[in-house]
Amino acid sequence: MASIILLFLLASESIIIAAQQRQSNIIPGSSLTPITNSSWLSDSGLYAFGFYKQGNGYAVGIFLAGTPQKTVAWTAKRDGHPVSQNSTLLFTNDGRLVLQSSTQRQDYNIGDPLRLASSASMLDSGNFVLYNSSRSIIWQSFDHPTDTLLQSQRLLPGKQLVSSVSKSDHSTGKFRLKMQQDGNLVQYPVNTTDIAQYSYYTSWTAGTGPGVTLNLDAGGHLYLLHATNIIIKNLTDGEKSTKEAIYVVRIDSDGIFRVYSYTSGTWSIEWSSSLNRCDPMGVCGVNSFCVPNGGQAYDCICLPGSKIVNKGNWTAGCEKISDADGCANNESFIYAIQELKNTTWDYSPYSIMSLSEKKDCEQACLEDCNCDAAFFYQDGSCRMQRLPLKYVRQRDPRTALIKVATAKYNTSHRFVPKEEKEKIRMGILIIGVSLAAFGLVMLVIAVVLLRKGYIWAYAMIMPKGDAKLDEDLGPRSYSYFELERMTEGFKEEIGRGAFGTVYKGVILNNTQKVVAVKRLDKVLRDGEIEFQTEMKVIGKTHHRNLVRLIGFCVDGPNRLLVYEYMSNGSLADTLFAPKTPPPWDKRMKIAHNIARGILYLHEECMNQIIHCDIKPQNILMDENGCAKISDFGLAKLLQPDQTRTFTDIRGTRGYVAPEWHRKLAITAKADVYSFGIVLLEIICCRRGVDWNLPEEEAILDEWVCRCFENGELGQLVGDEEIDIQHFERMIKVGLWCIQYESSLRPTIKMVLLMLEGLLDVPIPPVSSSWSVI
Repeated sequence: MASIILLFLLASESIIIAAQQRQSNIIPGSSLTPITNSSWLSDSGLYAFGFYKQGNGYAVGIFLAGTPQKTVAWTAKRDGHPVSQNSTLLFTNDGRLVLQSSTQRQDYNIGDPLRLASSASMLDSGNFVLYNSSRSIIWQSFDHPTDTLLQSQRLLPGKQLVSSVSKSDHSTGKFRLKMQQDGNLVQYPVNTTDIAQYSYYTSWTAGTGPGVTLNLDAGGHLYLLHATNIIIKNLTDGEKSTKEAIYVVRIDSDGIFRVYSYTSGTWSIEWSSSLNRCDPMGVCGVNSFCVPNGGQAYDCICLPGSKIVNKGNWTAGCEKISDADGCANNESFIYAIQELKNTTWDYSPYSIMSLSEKKDCEQACLEDCNCDAAFFYQDGSCRMQRLPLKYVRQRDPRTALIKVATAKYNTSHRFVPKEEKEKIRMGILIIGVSLAAFGLVMLVIAVVLLRKGYIWAYAMIMPKGDAKLDEDLGPRSYSYFELERMTEGFKEEIGRGAFGTVYKGVILNNTQKVVAVKRLDKVLRDGEIEFQTEMKVIGKTHHRNLVRLIGFCVDGPNRLLVYEYMSNGSLADTLFAPKTPPPWDKRMKIAHNIARGILYLHEECMNQIIHCDIKPQNILMDENGCAKISDFGLAKLLQPDQTRTFTDIRGTRGYVAPEWHRKLAITAKADVYSFGIVLLEIICCRRGVDWNLPEEEAILDEWVCRCFENGELGQLVGDEEIDIQHFERMIKVGLWCIQYESSLRPTIKMVLLMLEGLLDVPIPPVSSSWSVI
């Protein structure tokens, strides 16, 4: 049969075969280049090992030399970047395959570095092997499959096939087929655990192992074979095919694994694990689900209130349509619950509430600014979850509750749909243009007259000499005119928050001290409360890790605060902006500074203060790299006999403790939770939520928890050289801080002692930290 296959391959692809150098015995010193001698052929010329075209460059692997587009069966270093045509693949004298270019040299990790290879061969079976000096096989590609099995190849227990990104990109894709140790052949999405809730295909042969393998014979027969050589299940017809063809098994980029045959220049599907293209979990990406569209076609549908991220790539999933992001902007939108029948997803609720009716669950989600979706169960549990929703599928009798922003709140105190909002904007633009000339003239006249009157009035009422400090508040009082001069008409904006904008200014006296002037924008509704809070809190605090309040302004509707100027921006700028993150010691010093500042607020003030909004944007850095806590507008003061309070939700999404959503009493432990998230960001030098990363890494606290639980902290370290014991200690401190139940979290004083190494850090109860099903 092999000779017949060879004849028609030679006939159809004679030009390609003739151009290659047939070499079944490869000796050290042999080399390949993408353009000239590009591959080592098997004796028959059927298979080749070498360079093939991928993207704008070349990859290295095994392919069928005589098939269209050089059908790839195995890829070396599959997630590496394509190499240029100037590269050389060298079989070195010490038995390694090394890729060389004019600028670099990298090992292809083929073979056993502890066992020297004396020669290599590309066999007619499609197996690339390395031999020792005794001609014994010391490594073979058949033991390390990527996405394909060839005839006579086995998938061994514990091994798996992982799909490619696409037909033209053979790097790691989204799906895997695993031959489990228990004898069960199962398909999962990548980066999931081997448990039933993530499987979307199974051979139902669990318990028949160990030692069960997946096999493809020369006739295209796919079956599971026990270690005793007993076939325990036929996946395809057991009769040997009479078709003179080449057979391969491949898990495709769409998540389905298929048996293909190649004959007469054509590939045909002989068998597939599923006929429904929507069976693979995650085929459409996050926040979307798959709907069959006749035959082998399917459509991806975004969840209500979402839109596709990339129209050319559904695997990127969907994102929110509205620009509402977090609790700070939640009041700007009106929301409604939209039901989605027969829908389920990968559950990871941040809150589980006991409620008697579905309508109560809907209302709880509407009132919780962090809730994007919810499920109500017959047992009375309402399980609320944040986006993204992974592995959304319409295969469940339950109904999902999706929160959708339906309109935006207008300053005229009514809700305006998007279409009407666009018409209003256009009308305003037309009117503005038509009246621009007249308005500009009137504005100039009014400014000149008002400014002269203001300067005269100010000169009459201001006392002579230096203004003195207010005995009750401490910081001095400024007029609006003074602050306007200090900031040169609020010229240089250096920051912006939910309630106000910060400008750079200079005190106009002999010191010429640089300051930061915060002007509150929402004075009529929120700003007055925030202004009074910040005055009361920071005006009476004095600590090296708190930003100092220098002055304030209460002038008509104007409310402003004057702070010491922090020349190095925020912790967010320090951690997330530079290409080179701060060194480990500097980051740990920052964490200590923040903890000391919070300790002062919690235990060393006359009245305990809960900051309520600890996040990197509210941690400022002075010229010496010292971290200081700022922005006390959301802070909550407790009376001397108080240890807890009930209040509306405050803070920023991602840093807010679970008790806010559960409507429980708020204690200082809420700040400990926020500090824990910030500490993990400092340790890993990345944002708590980053959707530019792979899905499994996007939410930092979940990823850290998973890595810690699986003993894979090395994934968090990356290339940075860190004392791994100290690193693990800091991770444990962070995990203690973000415990779901506030009673399990340490006080900030205990946190500081653990950071300083003065208190042992026990193993945190990771599995119970989040109330997952």
